Amino acid sequence: MSKYVVHAQIEKSKVVAVIRGRDAEEAIQLSKAAVDGGIHVIELTYTTPGIQKVFEELQQTDALLGAGSVLDAETARHAILAGAKFVVSPHFNADTARICNRYGIPYFPGCMTIREMVEALEAGCDVLKLFPANNFTPSFIGSVNGPLPQVSIMPTGGINLDNINEWLAAGAVAVGIGSDLNKAFKSGGYDAVVELARQYMNKIS
Repeated sequence: MSKYVVHAQIEKSKVVAVIRGRDAEEAIQLSKAAVDGGIHVIELTYTTPGIQKVFEELQQTDALLGAGSVLDAETARHAILAGAKFVVSPHFNADTARICNRYGIPYFPGCMTIREMVEALEAGCDVLKLFPANNFTPSFIGSVNGPLPQVSIMPTGGINLDNINEWLAAGAVAVGIGSDLNKAFKSGGYDAVVELARQYMNKIS
């Protein structure tokens, strides 16, 4: 799968489920529930214990799998070999960008300043993660696109049913959601996550 196909799938989906489980089994259940609810782009974070097992289990689904909370090139390579089709970091790391480029895997680093964004662009990053997005307003995207019209931004952190369309209307290529899914799972289990995922997808349709 080429990086351009990955970008197209994420842009079409508009929603990335950021899965952060207490253990592998919880992450598997969260991921499968999100998929059953219609979210087919899943970011499996490396803060989840036993993440390798999660990748293995989800290969049986039709989800586009990526890796999140990737802090270095070594972790990025592990994720790619585990089946990640995209890699996400909370920050920009040049070595991670290099190894992702080597394998033809999109790298979405977290950037908050124009300087960080330009460095990421120069390293071949096509989509930049805005994290934590709840420290900004959707108008930030338009402000960035003034001097950097070529920048595509994926806000993550603080995205919810009330503001998702505002971010997308402001120009976000996609958004990442995570804590809402965890809260739903904690309060209502698998079915609650399925229902919440459906609400997100219905919201943007």
